Amino acid sequence: MCEHCEDFHRTVVMLGSVVLYAECPGADQDFADVVGGALATSLPEPPPGLVPPGPDEGPEYPGQGW
Repeated sequence: MCEHCEDFHRTVVMLGSVVLYAECPGADQDFADVVGGALATSLPEPPPGLVPPGPDEGPEYPGQGW
């Protein structure tokens, strides 16, 4: 796995852990909001091909051309 892929994977796992923590009874919501926001902001660009293309990218589908 490339270094870029490892960083992306590690950050997504930590973000998932914060989400699970935030759902626990008695969780510090301010902490979860700050750490979750920081992790989401620091999320590196996903490796090519991992995320499907956005609405303005990729092939045109029937009914899309206005």
